[in-house]
Amino acid sequence: MVMMQEKVVFVTGAARGIGRYIAHTFAREGARLAVADIESLDNVSRELREMETDVLAVNADVRNEAQVQAAVDRVVGAYGHIDVLVNNAGIVPHFAWGVPRWAPAKSMEKDFWDRVLDTNLGGAFLCTKHVLPHMERRGSGHVISLHGGGSGIGAAPYVVSKEAIRVFTRFVAEEEREANVCIVCLSPGGAIATEDAPEEARQRMPGPELASNRFVLAAAAPIAMSGHLLDLREGQLVIAD
Repeated sequence: MVMMQEKVVFVTGAARGIGRYIAHTFAREGARLAVADIESLDNVSRELREMETDVLAVNADVRNEAQVQAAVDRVVGAYGHIDVLVNNAGIVPHFAWGVPRWAPAKSMEKDFWDRVLDTNLGGAFLCTKHVLPHMERRGSGHVISLHGGGSGIGAAPYVVSKEAIRVFTRFVAEEEREANVCIVCLSPGGAIATEDAPEEARQRMPGPELASNRFVLAAAAPIAMSGHLLDLREGQLVIAD
């Protein structure tokens, strides 16, 4: 059974890492994909087309509202609507043996702090803002934003941004409940080493496959789960907050 047959799924940060994995997961379930990233999307687009997936690639910086609005307009212009938004674009620590290679707060540059928050939290806000009117008009839709955790020196901006996304999810869910738009925050399942992580991290930590099919399940979550942090346990999507 293909759960997402003909659904239009918009994934940000899809050029590599977990975003690329998310796009592949939805493609296997029959979805039409719109993939966005500030980096080149040539590789992931080719991979999706080899899977016989209808794909639209859009270069956009999620920190830039004009670019986000233009990207959403392109997707809606091509497909007519958006069924699922996955807010994945983000800046994450490069873990080595579980320790992020970022500076502690006392020596962290403000520009770096701002860049992490503007990308991780601001990007989720802007993409959600510009997709919601299209979902409201159809009276349906799912917005999935990635949660994340961490500990240790240097992790503060990343963890702060992800906890803020969790709160953002709760408030927007209440705003959109009557419109039947489901807004959830989703745990990826734990710390994940993507292809650009240090070699020692990739040897010790699971890759994006740890996420399994949780994104597809979240894209079919009932409205009763809206506003919550979700996780996958024993193959079932559960409320984790």
